[in-house]
Amino acid sequence: MPATPALQPRRAALLMLVSVALFALMDAGLKTLSAHYPPFQVAAMRGLSSLPLVLGWALASAGAGALLRVRWPLHLVRGVLGIVMMASFVYALKRLPLSTAYSIFFVAPLLITALSVPILGEHVGPRRWTAIAVGLLGVLVVLRPTGEGVLTLAGLAVLVAAFGYAVSAILVRVLARTDSTQATTFWLLALMALGAGLLAWPGWVPLRGEHAAIIAGIGIAGALGQYTITEAFRSGEASLVAPLEYSALVWGVLLDLSLWGVLPDGLTWLGAAIIVGSGLYLIRRERVHAEAEHP
Repeated sequence: MPATPALQPRRAALLMLVSVALFALMDAGLKTLSAHYPPFQVAAMRGLSSLPLVLGWALASAGAGALLRVRWPLHLVRGVLGIVMMASFVYALKRLPLSTAYSIFFVAPLLITALSVPILGEHVGPRRWTAIAVGLLGVLVVLRPTGEGVLTLAGLAVLVAAFGYAVSAILVRVLARTDSTQATTFWLLALMALGAGLLAWPGWVPLRGEHAAIIAGIGIAGALGQYTITEAFRSGEASLVAPLEYSALVWGVLLDLSLWGVLPDGLTWLGAAIIVGSGLYLIRRERVHAEAEHP
C-alpha cells in the first residue's frame, strides 16, 4: 500500500540513506577489486554484475518496448561518459582512501549546476556562482596543489569522474522528457559493460574464485542502490533528498577505518566541509529559486 503524504518525506529520506549505504558498499568492493584487476576490467564487471537484475526490473516494470524506443545518440554519449567515469573512479580508489575520493567527488553537484547554464540554458544567479566557486576552493584544499596533498593522477582522476557524472546527470534530465527511467538505467550499464569490456579485453586478467562473492555483492548493491535512489527522488523533493547524499562521507570513513585502517587528515576534513557546505547552500538556493519561479 502506498505511503500517506505525511510519511512520504520520511520514506524518501530513508530510501536515500539506504541507497547511499549500498553505493558505499559497492565502492568498497570496487576498491578491493582494483588491487587485482585493471580499471577498465573492474568497470566492465561493475556493469555486467548488475545488468541481469536491472534488466529483470526493467522488463517487469516497463516492458521491452520502453527499452527500445529511446534516443540512441544521447544514450551512446552517456555510455562513453559512464566508461570514463567508472574507470577513472576505480583508478583513483586503488590509490586513495574512500573518504578522500568522496570528498573530491562531492564537487559533482556544483558542476551539475555550473554546466546547466551552457548545456540546458538555465539561469544561475551570483549567489549560486559564489557557492560553486567556494566549493571548488574546497577541492583545492583537499588536493593541496602546492603541498603534500593528493594532487596526483588519482586525485585528478576523481575530478574527471565527477565531471563525467555531472554531464551524465544533465543528459538524464534531457532524456527524462522522452525515455523511461528503466531505459536510462539499463542502457548506461549495458553500454558501460560492453565498452569497458572491449577496452579491457586485450589485458583481461582471469577472475579469481575468491572474488566471486565480491563481484556478486557489487552487482546486488549497485542494482538495489539504483532502485532505491530512483524511488527516493520519486517519493520526496530533491531539496530534501539530495543533501543526504553527503552521508556517503560517513560510510567512507567507517569503511576506510574498518577495512584498511586509514583516516582522513585534518585538511581533507576541512576541504570536505567546505565542499559539502557549498553543496548544501546551493541546494537551498535552488529551492528558493524554484519557489520564486513557481509560487
